[in-house]
Amino acid sequence: MKIFQNSDIPIYQQIAEQLKSDILAGKFKQGDYLPSIRGLAKELKISVITTMKAYELLEEEGLVTAVQGKGFYVNAQDSQMLKEQHMRKVEDALTEAIQAAEIAQMSDKELIGTLETLISMKNAQV
Repeated sequence: MKIFQNSDIPIYQQIAEQLKSDILAGKFKQGDYLPSIRGLAKELKISVITTMKAYELLEEEGLVTAVQGKGFYVNAQDSQMLKEQHMRKVEDALTEAIQAAEIAQMSDKELIGTLETLISMKNAQV
């Protein structure tokens, strides 16, 4: 896990987003326990309070559940909800790409061509 101290995004939010991505990508499966709060805090050299705040954020989103004395485990994920969350991530990334393309003065055709090239490169790797 990578944390950027000089980022505008708070550390607890960076942790929560990375864990959320791992959960949605299936790196943590239903019933898996997340790393212990103290262990993760020690590994990242941050406050236990910061780590706890990240885990509580995940709990608020319904991704994990706290078990007294054991830590936080991953909840079952609704496949439709997962699909919606991934679609939202794609939309956000594409919106950001469109904004960058406008700054670079790319035409819509050039932007679409770039996307098609990237897709074909990905497919060639498979």
